[in-house]
Amino acid sequence: MNLRDNFQARIDRDEKIEPKDWMPDDYRKTLIRQISQHAHSEIVGMLPEGNWITRAPSLRRKAALLAKVQDEAGHGLYLYSAAETLGVDRATMLDDLHTGKAKYSSIFNYPTPTWADMGAIGWLVDGAAIMNQVPLCRTSYGPYARAMVRVCKEESFHQRQGFEILLTLCRGSEEQKAMAQDSLNRWWWPSLMMFGPNDADSKHTAQSMAWKIKRFTNDELRQKFVDATVPQAEILGLTIPDPDLKWNEEKGGYDFGEIDWTEFWNVVKGNGPCNRERLKARVDAHEKGAWVREAAMAYAEKRKKKQQQKVA
Repeated sequence: MNLRDNFQARIDRDEKIEPKDWMPDDYRKTLIRQISQHAHSEIVGMLPEGNWITRAPSLRRKAALLAKVQDEAGHGLYLYSAAETLGVDRATMLDDLHTGKAKYSSIFNYPTPTWADMGAIGWLVDGAAIMNQVPLCRTSYGPYARAMVRVCKEESFHQRQGFEILLTLCRGSEEQKAMAQDSLNRWWWPSLMMFGPNDADSKHTAQSMAWKIKRFTNDELRQKFVDATVPQAEILGLTIPDPDLKWNEEKGGYDFGEIDWTEFWNVVKGNGPCNRERLKARVDAHEKGAWVREAAMAYAEKRKKKQQQKVA
């Protein structure tokens, strides 16, 4: 049995692949692409919500939102660290993001004009993320799987926080409930797009499934999300903005309308409502934070020399 066959046999036995294990170059490249894209999404995902920290309607909401944004930063760091175990440098990953070579989730290229959007992001966007990420706790690459355990625990709090924001608005005035409905109208379809293109149009799904990097296809995850979310919308008293949505008794799930794939690919290609704004914000933050990284490196080097002198 050659190396590649032995590798696939380990995958088929549900063994975890670790950093020092032999792996095919295309497996490594696929993981670097997926994990770095995931990390970029966590970091860029801080921006739409960070926009509301200074304008949250109460101290309680401000503290919760601040904690959530900090969590997202932590998720990015876990994931960058997981990607680094594959031999890619973090500076290279960030450069790929800042130059537009690397992608992040299309969902973060939409604006957040109202406070209700903080609820919609938590409920829908983080809800979709959980649907996608829980199976990643069983992904075949060990460091990625272990990083996802903590990420998913924290994302579950974010999803509940978002639902609670919308529930409070829906129990408030007519204007507040209308604000909640408006946010659902704007975020529903982009949330379905988060799972990626249809399986027939996906370049990576089949191989990622064979390597057990992914455990479910894009369309399977999208269906699970719709089936889980529609009853939650009913609890809120909100209407899903899809006239084609209906229960299908035969398949035991909901039928739903066709996604606007033209919009999806337009956003992926960098032409969404906030693509340029988001990327500029990340580049500016990276450049303005250069002195912090330099100071940290200087401190680390000084401390290392002191430890070496003690040993000597």
